Amino acid sequence: MGEIMGRMISIASGKGGVGKTSITANLGVALAKLKQRTVVVDADMAMANLGMLFGLHSAPITLHDVIIEDIDIHDAIYDGPLGVKVIPSGLTLSSYKKADPEKLKKVLSTLKEEFDYVLVDVPAGVDISARSAVAATEEMILVVTPDPASLADAMKMRLTAEQLDVNPIGVIVNFRRKEKGEASKKEIEEFLELKVLGEIPEDPEMRKSFYLKKPAPLLVRKEDTPAAKEIIKIAAQIAGVRLAEKKKGIVERLLSLIKR
Repeated sequence: MGEIMGRMISIASGKGGVGKTSITANLGVALAKLKQRTVVVDADMAMANLGMLFGLHSAPITLHDVIIEDIDIHDAIYDGPLGVKVIPSGLTLSSYKKADPEKLKKVLSTLKEEFDYVLVDVPAGVDISARSAVAATEEMILVVTPDPASLADAMKMRLTAEQLDVNPIGVIVNFRRKEKGEASKKEIEEFLELKVLGEIPEDPEMRKSFYLKKPAPLLVRKEDTPAAKEIIKIAAQIAGVRLAEKKKGIVERLLSLIKR
């Protein structure tokens, strides 16, 4: 069997509050559902939320421990739902201050040999912690909301990625409400000079994921919601997998004929 050389993709945003962590988690689950060996990594060491979404808020060994104490990265890999693997971060401020983000690249690069996709949830913004996390990857997907402030901050992150020799491969638009004043798909592509990989509609179910007694990504709970369906399409596009078309029932076929 030939050696796997997986893709290391940072999921980044110029500003917080755009749903980056939720998208990282759900994209990881979607890729795993498409039979891609996938691990999601919480590299947001100050705001470690990715693990919480998978119920790993009290994981005994985290990415912090791997970096600070030179523990093997494999000891921090946990089984997530539907085949995805998860590497959470710690939640203590003291361990955050001790962590050396420069070690990230060395630690994470070993995962390329056994996973098809390594998705890294990076801190929002363009400070040293965000830059270090992005630099640990080879490709980057930007998460934006369709408003000028988000796009302006995303442009800073796009330029940062290029300075770090990381290839920005596309944009995911989140919280699309189809309201007046929102930037259109075409406007976003022209401004950032990147392809829009998908537009995730505003979906209350997505926000609920963190607030449940047992938190879980949307794709684990309700994969038929509009947001979940769009994320699966985005994952298929990234992986180059063709999704099987759902056969229409007799009523749907009759309705489509009438509409013509």
